[in-house]
Amino acid sequence: MKRQVKARLPRGFRDIFSDNYKLRLQMINTIREVYESYGFIPIETPAVEFVDVLGKFLPDSDQPDGGVFAFRVDDRWLALRYDLTAPLSRIVAMYKDLPKPLRRYQVGPVWRLEKPAPGRYREFYQFDIDIIGTDSMAADAEMCMILCDSLEALGFEPGTYIIKASNRKILNGIIDMSMQALSENEYIKQVLSWMAAKSKSKPSAELKKTEITPAIKLEHKLDIMRCIDKLDRVGLEGIQQLLEKGRKDETGDFKSGCFLSQKQIKPILEFLKIDCSNREKFLNSVSDLITEEHGKEGLDELKEMDEILSTAGYNDNRVIFDTQVVRGLTYYTGPVYEAFLTVKTTDEKGKSVQFGSVAGGGRYDDLIQRFTGQKIPATGTSIGIDRLLVAYQNIKKNELTSSTPVLVTVMDRPRLTDYQKMAQELRQAGISAELYLGKKGIGAQIKYADQRQIPVAVIAGEDEFNKGEVTLKDLRLGTRLSGEIADRDKWRKDQPAQIQVPRDKLVEGVKEILGRYR
Repeated sequence: MKRQVKARLPRGFRDIFSDNYKLRLQMINTIREVYESYGFIPIETPAVEFVDVLGKFLPDSDQPDGGVFAFRVDDRWLALRYDLTAPLSRIVAMYKDLPKPLRRYQVGPVWRLEKPAPGRYREFYQFDIDIIGTDSMAADAEMCMILCDSLEALGFEPGTYIIKASNRKILNGIIDMSMQALSENEYIKQVLSWMAAKSKSKPSAELKKTEITPAIKLEHKLDIMRCIDKLDRVGLEGIQQLLEKGRKDETGDFKSGCFLSQKQIKPILEFLKIDCSNREKFLNSVSDLITEEHGKEGLDELKEMDEILSTAGYNDNRVIFDTQVVRGLTYYTGPVYEAFLTVKTTDEKGKSVQFGSVAGGGRYDDLIQRFTGQKIPATGTSIGIDRLLVAYQNIKKNELTSSTPVLVTVMDRPRLTDYQKMAQELRQAGISAELYLGKKGIGAQIKYADQRQIPVAVIAGEDEFNKGEVTLKDLRLGTRLSGEIADRDKWRKDQPAQIQVPRDKLVEGVKEILGRYR
């Protein structure tokens, strides 16, 4: 006897059923129309790439990063794609004759071997757009405009979302200004303390001999950025603690800090306190604060974006500049942006919170260089489809979602061919229709239609056939009105959700009911 297999799913994965699948497809198609209106074309890449192409080997190692689903084939490391940007970089390097600037979009699943959590899966959908081959700030401004247009096409009006943008050059400039407060020896001592805290050890004689390489300096700077990125969660006081020696959260867990001095922290906090309520105030405040040349370059880029956005009609109620937008990925080199939904939702603890981020991206002028040896400017953004779908469901919850709007019920089985004719007439008229093929009675058939969220049932028994009629039942209206019954006898007499139409008016009658929900 064969052993029975237990039906189960790996952690971090899920099944998608009809309603969510169709709503996701509808949402993707709506976003696709916006992308194509800006001239973007589709490119599809395979789910599997070489690990080195994904850039996911551990430093100085031939072992893959623990965050990817990796496996060996023919003695080569392969992995499921981690995002859609690295495969695009490979495409640009392999197919050098692609017209530039290249405007490309791609939608599909990506896989990350990370710890699952509520709302966080190991397989999820992203919908990316990228412009490759131009360093014009018009491309970055367009990214913000496209995020606005996509959300509004889905039904999110200005006021229920906001696009926040900043520039990594400005933040780099602020951090570089803070580092100028230290001598070289003081800086080395600071970095060694930070490294010891990260490894949960005291600065040892061996650690003190460590050469502070550019890679270590970059990682220290990125850790400072990651701390700043937590502003909306921990506030300014929490940021100050993280920039110093560290912070203990409400659960008691301790996060080691960056070991900056108070003199170093001051310009960072001044930057984070800037009024971000409109773009003009932001630009003026940063102009007064920034003295480092790299930061000034980032400010000029935001000024250029502001002019383009304002001319196109994307004002402060849609796009703002914000100090909190950091974006954690190391490869961003200039403007960065993030889309936030400001509508309320409930977190896993039952607390009312803002829905939060649903998309993000930025400029990555150096990423493709690892394939080509030369810098190719690029910018792009990615919409988190699964997260956005949760909010989109709230908008669409009262709309017709079934892709099969009509169920032709079967009351008299010897007349199956007559019922089949009805279904076929509806299909030929462009109306999806299902013929019930089960063996249960009319009550069970109506219940089946309710479960499938099919709004219209076609009913024909002996009486209807003798009269040359069909009965059309508006199941959605019936469900709503049944909760408002005051007089049962009047309900049974009037039957407001049920009508009889001549058999040759079947299509017209169904269209009339479906028209109520379009």
